[in-house]
Amino acid sequence: MAAGSVPATPTLNAPHGLSGHLVGFVEALRARGIAVGPSETVDAGRVVSVLDLMDREVLREGLACALLRRTTHRSTFDGLFDLWFPAALGARSSTPDDIEIPRTPTGEIDMPALRGLLATLLSREDSAQQLEMIAAQLVEQLGQYESSRGPSFSAYRTLREVQPEILLARILQGLGAGPDTSEFDAEVARRTGRARIAGFRSIVEAETHRRVAENVGRERVASYAVARQAEDVDFLRASETELAEMRRSTQRLARILASRLAVRRRHARRGEIDLRKTLRKSMSTGGVPIDLVNRKPRPGRPELVLLCDVSGSVAGFSNFTLLLVNALREQFSRVRIFAFVDRTDEVTRFLDPNTQLDKAMARIFTEGKVVGLDGHSDYGHALTGFATNWPDAVTARSSLLILGDARTNYRDPRLDTLRQLVQTAKHAHWLNPEKESNWGSGDSAADKYREVIEMHECRSAKQLTAVVSRLLPV
Repeated sequence: MAAGSVPATPTLNAPHGLSGHLVGFVEALRARGIAVGPSETVDAGRVVSVLDLMDREVLREGLACALLRRTTHRSTFDGLFDLWFPAALGARSSTPDDIEIPRTPTGEIDMPALRGLLATLLSREDSAQQLEMIAAQLVEQLGQYESSRGPSFSAYRTLREVQPEILLARILQGLGAGPDTSEFDAEVARRTGRARIAGFRSIVEAETHRRVAENVGRERVASYAVARQAEDVDFLRASETELAEMRRSTQRLARILASRLAVRRRHARRGEIDLRKTLRKSMSTGGVPIDLVNRKPRPGRPELVLLCDVSGSVAGFSNFTLLLVNALREQFSRVRIFAFVDRTDEVTRFLDPNTQLDKAMARIFTEGKVVGLDGHSDYGHALTGFATNWPDAVTARSSLLILGDARTNYRDPRLDTLRQLVQTAKHAHWLNPEKESNWGSGDSAADKYREVIEMHECRSAKQLTAVVSRLLPV
């Protein structure tokens, strides 16, 4: 698409024409969890028919307006757009007006001069095109290597040689941040500089993904290079960025769950049909017509007791679930939260809607008694301590939720204690962030626990939302 590209085999990028290519792009969006229906696809086709296809950014924005419903989908959309509508095909050709990488008299890349050029470009706001050309040349010359499949490219190799992080001081000088700059303006300049360095890294990574996709296929590159939806991220394999995005989506998921619970609660107010009273009332008319009589439901919101493993192995899952439950507090008459590693302590006092999770977790580990001398997960000891120290926590009105991977470090799982808790509670469920196929492997006692309590696989926020919305009583 770009004027500065070498279209060696341009038909390979869209073998089924533009309309088929657009449908393939829509299918890729669906595969990554973005709901795109027929009407949005038709709208996208109309957008493509009226926009200038040579203006790639205008095409990007037009398709985003037609296909996306949520702002949280944008990063995934951009990643797939770069693969399905690449800026170039093959190595980019240069013109006399294009910026070139500085070189030494021997023809090697002059790294000090290159870093100075990058610092200058990153301190300017109108240098996006020059940075793209620099990134393309760097990927071609520094990031290329021989793989088992032939020539390939690596963003890590490229950025390792350039080291853009060391350019922050020079960028700040270019932004006018000096000794006389106020503390506020200096902080703004630092954040701007870091953001532009991160932006350059993203440009290099996007260029690398484009070149690799030409060799191994864009579908394969999309499987690992395109950002996943926060709801689809595996709790146990999530990066810090993905966990942060999941935390930001907590309130939206809580609203969805709250609305579902409210609908179920309204339906529950109608009560079940009282067959005996219905038949007696209809006897005066011979049963025709029949007026249904409903039993009066017993009003009242349920109590929720949460027993949560906060050890490092399941930290992402536990933190997100705690956030979600905390946001749903008003849906229950009472919420009590207990945390454990190898000891159990009530941590309800540390969690409230106005407390940030990181601060609450810090207080749980510093002020709470969740870690004993060992510091390794011990579900049996935690269950026994919970049942012994808080015998009134679980009652006949309680819904008990246990969160954890059930990996006991080969210690006694204390199934009898769990059985007593399950028999006492009105509802009892175990949410496990591991694959069901791994339950019972190694030190996992999940296969034993699931014989006592109903256990559910909750590897992602989407699974967790579906399970919680189905299990929580009204």
